[in-house]
Amino acid sequence: MNSRTHFRLVVLYVLVAALLLVLAGRLWTMQVLDGRHYRQVAADNRTRDIVVPAVRGVILDDQGRLLVRNRTALVVSVDRTTLSRQKDGGKAVLGRLALVLGTGYDDLSKKIRLCGPGIQRPCWPGSPYQPIPVDDRVSAKRALQIMERQEDFPGVTAAVQAVREYPRPEGASAAQALGYLQPITQAELDQRKGLKVTGYSGVDLIGRDGLEATYDAELRGEPGLRKVVVDSQGRVTGTARDRPPTPGGNLVTSIDAGVQGAAEKALESAIKDARTRGRKADAGSAVVMDVQTGRLVAMASYPSYDPSIWTGGISQDEYDALLGKKKGEPLISRVTQGQFAPGSTFKVSSVAAAVGDGYDLHGTYPCPGSFNVGSRAFKNFEGQAHGQMDLHRALVVSCDTIFYKFAYEQWLRDGGTKPKKKPSDPMVAMARQWGFGSRSGIDLPGETTGRIPDRGWKRSYWNATRKAACKGAKDGHPDIARTDPARAAYLKAIDSENCAEGYLWRAGDAANLSVGQGDVLVTPLQLTRAYAAVANGGRLVVPRVGTAIARPDGSVARRIEPPEAKRLPVDPKVLAYIRGGLAGVPKSGTAAGAFRGFDFGKVAVAGKTGTAEVYGKDDTSWFASFAPAGKPRYAVVAMISQGGTGGESAAPAVREIYEAMYGLKGKKPMLKDGRLPAAPPGQPGVAGPAGQPGVAGAAP
Repeated sequence: MNSRTHFRLVVLYVLVAALLLVLAGRLWTMQVLDGRHYRQVAADNRTRDIVVPAVRGVILDDQGRLLVRNRTALVVSVDRTTLSRQKDGGKAVLGRLALVLGTGYDDLSKKIRLCGPGIQRPCWPGSPYQPIPVDDRVSAKRALQIMERQEDFPGVTAAVQAVREYPRPEGASAAQALGYLQPITQAELDQRKGLKVTGYSGVDLIGRDGLEATYDAELRGEPGLRKVVVDSQGRVTGTARDRPPTPGGNLVTSIDAGVQGAAEKALESAIKDARTRGRKADAGSAVVMDVQTGRLVAMASYPSYDPSIWTGGISQDEYDALLGKKKGEPLISRVTQGQFAPGSTFKVSSVAAAVGDGYDLHGTYPCPGSFNVGSRAFKNFEGQAHGQMDLHRALVVSCDTIFYKFAYEQWLRDGGTKPKKKPSDPMVAMARQWGFGSRSGIDLPGETTGRIPDRGWKRSYWNATRKAACKGAKDGHPDIARTDPARAAYLKAIDSENCAEGYLWRAGDAANLSVGQGDVLVTPLQLTRAYAAVANGGRLVVPRVGTAIARPDGSVARRIEPPEAKRLPVDPKVLAYIRGGLAGVPKSGTAAGAFRGFDFGKVAVAGKTGTAEVYGKDDTSWFASFAPAGKPRYAVVAMISQGGTGGESAAPAVREIYEAMYGLKGKKPMLKDGRLPAAPPGQPGVAGPAGQPGVAGAAP
């Protein structure tokens, strides 16, 4: 053997030895260092994970009556991923499934297509990788046909699940307050790492609005996990591990189903009555609040809808109706999201602002039919003059000109259109102290802020609209002029003024604000909160609907306490004076007609009407109140858009609510010793379906 051959053999031996060493090292790494990992992988090849959905918690009123519950249903779901692996894309499977379910192929295919731009409902708005429910009212016979012939229905499952149901106790819907569920989206799945999906269950459906959204995490619970052993054919041969699901907590609310039902009925009745009188009456709301705690007892919004429409999918027509103006946008809560000029109900803030600025609380002031604010005459309602009066009488008869005078004089002291460096704007500052122009902090999503206009807002609005205003000033409004020349001329004059000096805070702006007109907007909830502050002596409570989260066994997991209320910067004597003035409104003031024959001996009501003018529409009708006047417990506010005067539409609705609560006109009272008779939180209540007990609980 020559030297070259010997060298080649040595190199070969070294390479072989090196390879053997690498192989041995790799085997040692796999078996020793990573042995546990690979043993788990091998075990996973013989097991399958099954996510067991948790039953979503129910929602109850203050006496344990179910507002939202679960019903047990057989749900058929389709896995798009499995269907896509079929040679025909799953068409044959869907055709067979349509025959079993008694529906059409096209209807079924629409339910499993993904929602997107240009896609009409029904469609699937959730993740494309989770089973899509196509029928939640399947009979046991049809479900068995599917489960016994799995070879004909790959990707199709039928399982017993809990489906949301709305029993409407005492006729109470509270749809906007309760909210609804929708499938979880892929984006949400991506954000929530480790979330396991199971199809049509409380794990995958999340709260999209109302209480369902705010308390979603606690209502949803925790899913269980069952690890089953399977053979090479995928057949289950045993259970390796089983972790049961944790049911969601039950939400106890301060809503009282009886009062809620009465409020909804009164609101709908008032709107229908307004329409019979020729009013357009297109929307409204009614709110009942405990003035001491801020707990919401009732939240009625009109128009409303049936929340069960979301269960099992929604058609495009139904979806458009919820959001469209043609049906009045019923998805919007007029209580927390509706923004309207408050009219004279706003005067409780204006009285406090005037007295705080130095005007005599017990002084006497003229109430002429009109008052010149600069060069323009601002009139009382229908130009009526009332002579000399104190502020008590000004509230009772709703004299506007007294407040115009206050606002105009304050505006002049601030420098008018050339304001001093730091204008005080007492009316604006006081309104914000009362919570107007900002969110109340209620435990519901989507609350709007309303609007308290000031100098800064005026300039910002002018910057945003100046271009359009100047165009209107130049071109006029030819489309409107063809049918309504007077309105076109008015709009052109307004545009001319706004184009040139729309940024100025004018005397008219200040005057309008003092009586809740002009650019002032409030929500019914904000106004209810303000009147609760008048009633309770100056505490601006933070509204709450949830009172407790209860475990399925009825014990309290968490009490939901409202944040501490801040105090109004108003002398208690001023608030007491305002309460006295408001007590006269239903008896001898602007609401006397609506309360004629009312049993004030049984419950004394104090309140204020509001009639807010809206250009091109009927007036917005308001009545804000509290009772009993001497020792207030509840604030009740009603608003009817395009309902006319406050005494005409809103006040009768409030009267009807009080009559139901206090049992007047032969009705059974809902109150006991002046309070709603609620069971203590945590006491077992009505049994709910799907194995969930109800829980009785109440606001303090």
